[in-house]
Amino acid sequence: MIKVGIIGCGQIAQHHMRTYRKIEGVEMVVCADLNPEAAERSSKEFEIPEFTTNFRDILSRDDIDAVDVCLHNNMHMPATLAALEAGKHVYCEKPMAGAYADAETMLAKAREVGKHLHIQLATLYTNETRAARELIQLGELGDVFHARSAGFRRRGRPFVDGYGTPTFVQKRFSSGGAMYDMGVYHISQILFLLGNPAVSRISGQTYQRMAMDAGRRDSSGYDVEELGLGLVRFDGGKTMDLIESWALNLNSLEGSWIVGDRGGVKLDPFGFFKSYGHLDMNATAELGSANFRWRKVQGDGDYYGDSQAHWIAALSGKVELWPTAEVALNTMLVSEGVYLSSELGREVTADEVRSSSKSTAVQI
Repeated sequence: MIKVGIIGCGQIAQHHMRTYRKIEGVEMVVCADLNPEAAERSSKEFEIPEFTTNFRDILSRDDIDAVDVCLHNNMHMPATLAALEAGKHVYCEKPMAGAYADAETMLAKAREVGKHLHIQLATLYTNETRAARELIQLGELGDVFHARSAGFRRRGRPFVDGYGTPTFVQKRFSSGGAMYDMGVYHISQILFLLGNPAVSRISGQTYQRMAMDAGRRDSSGYDVEELGLGLVRFDGGKTMDLIESWALNLNSLEGSWIVGDRGGVKLDPFGFFKSYGHLDMNATAELGSANFRWRKVQGDGDYYGDSQAHWIAALSGKVELWPTAEVALNTMLVSEGVYLSSELGREVTADEVRSSSKSTAVQI
């Protein structure tokens, strides 16, 4: 039985707690939040025996194997570092941190102390990702050379469009907007499928141009981007373009895809495209039945169908933990590269991003 402490009892933590209740082999022992009412409410709703307002109370306990960090982006690094130094494995909400420099510090510390650091990258566990990965591993795409990472909301800015709290649109808490909120999922999905290649150069642009309710603008302190665009060049010649929208005057965007010299895949909705001689073939797939056979015939159980289930299975020694921290760190490099390129008005190198990255951590 893996015993877990939850750090933070907000909206995202509620989702994590509901998921843990469905997973065998894990027990939530204690939860923490600065707001005592929120901590007590979560304790009662999810039948967590104890709660506290000081997350360090969790770290000092010998009966806790791991912690789940569900705080604002700029608080991820301090909480994760404290937990790792206390000898706990860490599951951390996305994005990995508020800055590449902080994410790099987190991964270095995990390696130093020999503890597992796992980042919540939900799109890695979808049927679409697994199907695309299988086709790539079978060689059906041939030599993969380009991919697109795309995410779309027509009007989906937190708080100013009617949901969430102002902290989601304030740099001092979140560091970024659409790129850090949604882009993490799509960029990491593509990086994972490409084998997490080393980034060489990044060109990007961000925008905050769309109208919003004047009252909400004034009260929100909105100072993050609602649209991010970029082109990423990887070592070895592969490329990826990206677009991530919280608000955009279109009805939809085509989703993410990957192409090679023999075939291509779209991820949402899933499609496989290949030409045989003069025949251009467009295929869909029965992903539900594939998932059933992955679990029942291949014997994976539910270990690769959910981020938290995979995490608990890895801590229990049933599977090897996927390198989500490394993928998440590379995702941070891409995102921060888009921000830096937009600020400077030119293409930037990966080394420039690394050297210019400054900690945005908020001590807790």
